[in-house]
Amino acid sequence: MKSSVSVAAVLLALGLAALPARGAEHPGKEALEKNGYHGPESCEECHPGTAAAFLETVHWKHASKVSNVEGLDPNKEYGMKNRIYVMCNGNDIVNNLKEIPKSPETGKTKFSGCNTCHPGNHLSDVASTGPEAQKAVDCLVCHSSDYDFRQRKPYKDAEGRVVMGQDRSTKAALAISKPTVKNCMVCHEAAGGGVVVKRGFSFTKETDAHAAKGMVCVDCHKAKNHRMPTGLDPNNWATDGLLVSCADTSCHGAKPHKDADLNRHTARIACQTCHIPRTGGAFAKDFTVWEQGSDKFYEPTTLKKEANETTPVYAWYNGTVKNTPHFIGPKGSRQDGKSRITPFKIFQGKAYFEAKTGNLLSMDFAPPMANGDTRAGVASAARTLGMKDPEQVAKNAVPGWQTIYFGSNHLVTKSKSLSCANCHAPNGVLNFKDLGYSDAEIVKLTTPELYLKKLVEKQKEEW
Repeated sequence: MKSSVSVAAVLLALGLAALPARGAEHPGKEALEKNGYHGPESCEECHPGTAAAFLETVHWKHASKVSNVEGLDPNKEYGMKNRIYVMCNGNDIVNNLKEIPKSPETGKTKFSGCNTCHPGNHLSDVASTGPEAQKAVDCLVCHSSDYDFRQRKPYKDAEGRVVMGQDRSTKAALAISKPTVKNCMVCHEAAGGGVVVKRGFSFTKETDAHAAKGMVCVDCHKAKNHRMPTGLDPNNWATDGLLVSCADTSCHGAKPHKDADLNRHTARIACQTCHIPRTGGAFAKDFTVWEQGSDKFYEPTTLKKEANETTPVYAWYNGTVKNTPHFIGPKGSRQDGKSRITPFKIFQGKAYFEAKTGNLLSMDFAPPMANGDTRAGVASAARTLGMKDPEQVAKNAVPGWQTIYFGSNHLVTKSKSLSCANCHAPNGVLNFKDLGYSDAEIVKLTTPELYLKKLVEKQKEEW
């Protein structure tokens, strides 16, 4: 962008360095109106080097080194770029954005791929580097409150290449702000095959106490140089190395309650256990049998629950993860001194496993999406991954189930949080036996003696 008064100069004059708050005018409005928006090069008038730095983040690479999951090579990077698990049964490699085969019944085709949320143009794809990749970054998909998401769709260019469209309009650029809930949720809410499917939550004032206060995603997930803090979800392997925690002093701290009895629980009980009593999302998927929809294309058979519809399962969790072909979930115990009782959303998926090794096989969704042939999808993925004799791998593949524990970290409630009687009762939500407590300890933990007086006093106040 060339201008007698550059955007950078305007920023300097105003003494501003960060993005404006939602609803505030973006510095440099006149320069943008005069010169138009030209992608990252326009942004770098004020934020030099940002595009190159963004290429090193998880949002671009879809992978990182992982230190808390068993069985992984500490020198390699893992994430949606390359891992295989039964929520998706594929990754950015085998299910790269592409045009799938035509439906035998309608003759129609469509674009599909796991990396449709990648903030690039697909020509510069997941983990790409260099000047062209920097130019391809879609800054506005996260940073414009007036982004036209209808333009964010794939198409074929004049050379027949699949391109992911972007809204690079001046109108969108003039609406620059910190990311809104919609900017985040357009990808994160719809991941895994549809709205609410993967994580099982929606972030609205009706479903989350933080949203009800007017907070947005980045109020907790405060990025540093576009590196996003995340929680310790057993299924969320790739991270930017930053942790978000309720116990952070800028949030609730280690002693969040006025009640000392409740504060004593925080050493052994995760905040989410009491304050996220419900979950939702996909309950189970069968990738070995795909169902035909009204458009004549196929999708894996899926049992889905709405947000707040299902009860979590509770387990000790110390931040490390058990990882086997049939189970991905929390490790921990009441004896290790690091674990807390934590809630999880359980998901189970059926897919194909390699007959010789027992390892989970990936699936290219293009064949089954067009005609329902799931083993053709396994063969195509095996071919892409360079496996020997892909057709034989698919023919001998064995159907089986994998169980995944997803972290239950949203749908926070204060008014409907668990109380003493929800846990410390013989029919309470916590299975103390499974959590490693002895029969004698369970008797002590499930008596009204622990909470009767306090709850009766509270009951008097409420009545």
